[in-house]
Amino acid sequence: MGRRIDFYNDPEAPKANSVVPSANAVVVNDNGEILLIRRSDNDNWALPGGAMDLGESLPDCAVRETAEETGIDVEVTGLVGIYTDPRHVILYTSNNEARQEFSVVFTARPVGGSPTPSSESTEVRWIPAAEIASLPIDRSMRLRIDQYLTSPQSIHLG
Repeated sequence: MGRRIDFYNDPEAPKANSVVPSANAVVVNDNGEILLIRRSDNDNWALPGGAMDLGESLPDCAVRETAEETGIDVEVTGLVGIYTDPRHVILYTSNNEARQEFSVVFTARPVGGSPTPSSESTEVRWIPAAEIASLPIDRSMRLRIDQYLTSPQSIHLG
């Protein structure tokens, strides 16, 4: 399996050669804990999510990716923000794809399932908000989570 390497405003970053719409979900349970995965491609904690497939909407993508990566079925409830910063480039070493960031982050609530790791996640956990700051999380993912935690009713553009 290849690695994922995130670059932000880095002159050494590869030049982006693709833009792929993707979706993430901030899934919050009844205890106020947030569903996070430990990514198998970089060992960082992250919101579940991934690339949109042809024939699906971005909210459907968030639902599918969350189920695939976590074992948790969700219902989308809102929008956190749209993240399209061209200074954020993601290199996938398996095929040398260098993506410009394009992610829409939704809020969602769990409706079934149980936390189950996948080929894309080595751990799946419900994390109390107070513990998130201590986890290894990429800068762009931390921004999304922090914006949700500090102003969950606002829509963020970046």
